[in-house]
Amino acid sequence: MSLSDVWPLFDLRVKTPSLELRYPSDDDIAVIAERAASDGVHDPSFMPFTVEWTDVPPPLQQRNSAQHMWSLRANWRPDSWACNLVCVIDGRVAGCQTADADDFSVLRSATTGSYLFRPEQGKGAGTEMRAAMLHLLFAGLGAELATSAAFEDNHASIGVSKHLGYAPDGRRRVLSRGQAREQIAFRLTRDAWQNRRRDDITIEGLQPCLELFGVTPSAPASTDAGVDG
Repeated sequence: MSLSDVWPLFDLRVKTPSLELRYPSDDDIAVIAERAASDGVHDPSFMPFTVEWTDVPPPLQQRNSAQHMWSLRANWRPDSWACNLVCVIDGRVAGCQTADADDFSVLRSATTGSYLFRPEQGKGAGTEMRAAMLHLLFAGLGAELATSAAFEDNHASIGVSKHLGYAPDGRRRVLSRGQAREQIAFRLTRDAWQNRRRDDITIEGLQPCLELFGVTPSAPASTDAGVDG
């Protein structure tokens, strides 16, 4: 028996012409933790995240990053999961794309989040990796809704949402580095995604993972076009 037999997410792949999303191995986690600290994911003067994990100095930042990703694996349940996938470009780990959901089997809704290391930013990968995750959610898992949120001055994230067809879904006031900031929410319905659906994104290794996502293996989502096993 292999580790993938026990935890089939290790074989999950979402591929586009320019990148791959895959479930992280421990080697991937080590790379992510180190690059997040050494290369950075944003200008230190700007905080794009509601959880200020990048404000922690090394080596605690690397340790916290690894513990966080391990905790997502350990705490995964079909009714409450956070699917954190690494983005790989030309064989190099470039960042992470996440979707998390509670009671997905009923609500069919998930929230996405992501980051790229600074050397990989500004090249279109942010849009491509979000599109890949949306394909997993809608084509692979049968989602009906995907949501996202960004601070009003996070123009890159807002630009990705608008490009992919999300609609604004209100605002909220949140605490960031001890200050009040405005965050904009976005939502993408299945119909809106379907109108822009791509035919060049594929999913591999999904079938054995469906129960982990709270999806019945015999559901139509598992045989949707662009999904292989």
